[in-house]
Amino acid sequence: MGWELVIAMLLDAVFGEPRMLWDRLPHPAVLMGRLVAFLDRTLNTGQDRKSKGVLALSLLCFIAAVFGSLLSQFGWVIEIIVAAILLAQKSLVDHVRAVATGLRTSIEEGRFAVSMIVSRDTKDMNEAQVARSAIESAAENFSDGVIAPAFWFLVGGLPAMLVYKFVNTADSMIGYKTEKYHEFGWASARFDDLLNWIPARLSMLLIAVFAKRPVDFRAIVSEAKRHKSPNAGWPEAAMARAINVALAGPRSYDGQLQQLPWVNETGRQTITADDVDAAVRILWRAWNLAWIAIIIVSLI
Repeated sequence: MGWELVIAMLLDAVFGEPRMLWDRLPHPAVLMGRLVAFLDRTLNTGQDRKSKGVLALSLLCFIAAVFGSLLSQFGWVIEIIVAAILLAQKSLVDHVRAVATGLRTSIEEGRFAVSMIVSRDTKDMNEAQVARSAIESAAENFSDGVIAPAFWFLVGGLPAMLVYKFVNTADSMIGYKTEKYHEFGWASARFDDLLNWIPARLSMLLIAVFAKRPVDFRAIVSEAKRHKSPNAGWPEAAMARAINVALAGPRSYDGQLQQLPWVNETGRQTITADDVDAAVRILWRAWNLAWIAIIIVSLI
């Protein structure tokens, strides 16, 4: 499986998501989202919604594992193509770089570009807030969209990779602590936390290697534990130190200001498009290191 992953990562890094293909066919993420939405409409009603959420998660995992096993029967070429589709390095980098490009044009263009990759309110953001949001998204999605699916492919091939992607999609749609999803989305959110536990910490190490100064790992651990997510704080704290900026802090969701703790509070808070570009360079270096590590594992 190692060599299939090596080739799949390379294909994703070079070609990304060809628009010509996905303009004609529904993207797998769209199909996963439709299935999650169907289960939400069907099961998220009445009493005992937590149990129904467990049932929804079980169905998603079963479908993903069976579908992944069936696809694997078609041989390594199909495995490589599907794995490449499910990885998101080039797509992530392109979306993050677009924020830097937008900021250099106008604050409005920067806000629009970052609104494509974050869920927080963007209409009143200043330049530093736009850049900070893009860098946080870069770090978190490097873990969720690249390292985690690659890790699970190494562990269990295409079935495990698909299970991860289905669960991650479910978490992004129903894993919220709102009245509607607090119970129904509980199982998906917790299982997503579990599946991302190791990849998030691997991502932190891959990013921290390229910091310009010695990394205080105890500080990273401390900040990661204060983060609202049990996993996102690890790569974010590493990225903050790699380019010496302060991340997280106050931000607005649905018109409500949330006072979140700073990550690397002593870092620069005046963040610009140049810092977004620096984060992109770190993403590629970390990706290269992960790719080389997988080659070594495959040779062993």
